Amino acid sequence: MENVAVVFGGRSVEHEVSIITGMQIMENMDKSKYNPIPLYITKEGRFLSGDALKNIANFKHKNFDEAVEVFFKGFANDHNLYTISSKKASFLGPKVEQVEVYKNIDIVFPALHGTNGEDGVFQGLLEMISIPYVGCGVMSAAAGMDKLTMKKVFSANGIRMTDYFGFYRSNWPAKKDSIIKEAEKIGYNLFVKPANLGSSVGISRVENREELIEAIELAIKYDAKIIIEKAVENPREINIAVMGEEDDLIVSPCEEPLGWTGLLKYEDKYIQGSKSSGKAGMKGQSRALPADLKDEVQKEIEELAKKAFNAIDAVGDARIDFLLDEDTVYVNEINTLPGSIAFYLWEEKGIDFTELISRLIDLAKSKYARRKENLTTYDVDLLNMTNYGAKIQ
Repeated sequence: MENVAVVFGGRSVEHEVSIITGMQIMENMDKSKYNPIPLYITKEGRFLSGDALKNIANFKHKNFDEAVEVFFKGFANDHNLYTISSKKASFLGPKVEQVEVYKNIDIVFPALHGTNGEDGVFQGLLEMISIPYVGCGVMSAAAGMDKLTMKKVFSANGIRMTDYFGFYRSNWPAKKDSIIKEAEKIGYNLFVKPANLGSSVGISRVENREELIEAIELAIKYDAKIIIEKAVENPREINIAVMGEEDDLIVSPCEEPLGWTGLLKYEDKYIQGSKSSGKAGMKGQSRALPADLKDEVQKEIEELAKKAFNAIDAVGDARIDFLLDEDTVYVNEINTLPGSIAFYLWEEKGIDFTELISRLIDLAKSKYARRKENLTTYDVDLLNMTNYGAKIQ
């Protein structure tokens, strides 16, 4: 049986959402094949583990008394989680702290949403210690998280999007008038978004200059880069999931959230349906699944979803969100670690939550095996071929 560290929480405004996803993954994992090890990252950045962290009630009451503080050493190929214990060296002697192996980890399953988790930061740590992990690598996670970078990559691949532009928070005080002018050149109505957040945090829909300024002032509280994009009037939102790697991809059925008016708030996404055992949140939304689409529109969305997935070199499971203006399809964004890992979309295809988790773990092993084929050393006696401090030609 393999030890799978399910990592959730994190230093992110999506901390609580991540806890829900982590709980769902641990509860629905195939226990005949995998032993889920909770690895909770607090809002302060501490790593905690222990069976008490499999109980959602302890998070509601912030009761972590039975949790154990753990850490990775950061050495390549050292897949242990460690802890520091205090023991007496002798009966009358003082307590001595010593590092002990807490658990050996076979694979890591990140369930971290937002900054410091979904954006490639945590993936970088896992690459350094060379451990298999589920989902996108550093580059693809970062590109998928940063909406401005994502749009530039999509644009280079000929993927249709609405008009947009981005700017740095540091430019807002000095270039306020030119930024407003650029936004109004696109034309109201507009969306204003932090470039590196999800779950609708910090996002506003604006219809005039006053609302635009207020929305920018809100967005700059959350990120150093801001994106402003043209809103589609009376759109249909269509979402679809893609799973796989490279050219071996499958797509889920499309869904259409119902009662959508242009922007789902954080609470709308995650609180509805929260009493559904082990499957809280996103599944509770009112939606048409599968969405009622013309065959040609359905096919275009499926192909664009795969194209967007491959454009950022994604691996694992991602949800791609579209805006539909009559029969014109626009890609809105890609979510490389969607809430609840989009299990409800895959269920409609006959892939239940447990099988989805197993497939994602298998994909992680495949990605890891391919990466291990890469040479990481180049043997040449370069240091003895040049004088120290000499300019190398």
